[in-house]
Amino acid sequence: MTRPSLPSAAAGFRGLPDLIARLTGTRGNLLITLALLTSAAWLLPPLVRWSLIDAVWRGDAATCASAAGACWAFIGEKLRFIVFGFYPQPLQWRASLAVVLVALLVTATAWPSLWGRRLLAVWLVAIPGIPAVLLGWPAGDVVPTEKWGGLPVTLLLAVGAFAGAFPLAILLALGRRSRMGGIRLLSIVFIELLRGVPFIAVLYAATLLFPLMLPAGSDVDKFLRAQIALVLFVAAYLAEIIRGGLQAIPVGQYEAAKALGLSYWRSMRLVVLPQAFRLVIPPLVNLAIGVFQDTTLVIIIGMFDFLNTSRVSATDPHWLGFYTEAYVFAALIYFLVCFGASRYSLWLEGRVADAGLAKPNERQIPADR
Repeated sequence: MTRPSLPSAAAGFRGLPDLIARLTGTRGNLLITLALLTSAAWLLPPLVRWSLIDAVWRGDAATCASAAGACWAFIGEKLRFIVFGFYPQPLQWRASLAVVLVALLVTATAWPSLWGRRLLAVWLVAIPGIPAVLLGWPAGDVVPTEKWGGLPVTLLLAVGAFAGAFPLAILLALGRRSRMGGIRLLSIVFIELLRGVPFIAVLYAATLLFPLMLPAGSDVDKFLRAQIALVLFVAAYLAEIIRGGLQAIPVGQYEAAKALGLSYWRSMRLVVLPQAFRLVIPPLVNLAIGVFQDTTLVIIIGMFDFLNTSRVSATDPHWLGFYTEAYVFAALIYFLVCFGASRYSLWLEGRVADAGLAKPNERQIPADR
């Protein structure tokens, strides 16, 4: 039986003529296009003049004070601090190595042909290994997590949260669909409780309440507490996304796996979950982008991620007040990462499209309550 394939996100686009036809094809589209062009003609010239023409690319704070444009010399002077925070400068090669390792790991994971047990083994080694590089373990000067900051903190929190939440979310999604009342109830309570409170409240609980539950004299590192809080928070949202994918799988897939003699866990691993993941690629990437952005909230517990090191860099007495340049630079980095992730989502949808989807009129698993 031939099943209809998932259409590519770029299907139907035939170049510039097609784009023009879409922008001006109807009266409403034409009015919206004209409004956007008018806004761009009004906003872009002063923005280009401020950011490029009148900008100061080299010099000191005095030079920038008399300039009418942006002071990109400030970014060049404070770039080390913005990227690495308070991490000791002689040891910043460790932070650079950690960033490169995270980037390589994410890049390898983004390529479907590399998915498999070997990649899973690499993740199991990398999750404790990359923080160990920042710490200086097993040899070298130890750099406590209080001195971590900037881009390494943002990447470690975001990537670590998603990696740690993924297996937990799968168990929660399956548990919420389970016929075992106790497991189902616990999964529902966990998911709804974590989804019902803001992430700031979870961070406060991890920072203020969790230490009170520990025996006297014991403590857990603040970075680790923030990471665990983020893992639990993301797992609740990720579980609902995965459950939505499981809900969309036709009942025939479950029955076929059972007819082949596959056990529950083997049918989930080999038949059901791969199809469910294919269906929820857009929300998965959207959640990953949200997690990457939500790491900025760790400032409330005294940790300095990339956005907050950018802000603090403008409090230097020698370069005081260049907040606009700092925030624009940080926004550009965040935009490049998030836009790249969104484009990757479209590419991945097209890559897995040949696997096909079930016919829409095929019988589905009844909805959960």
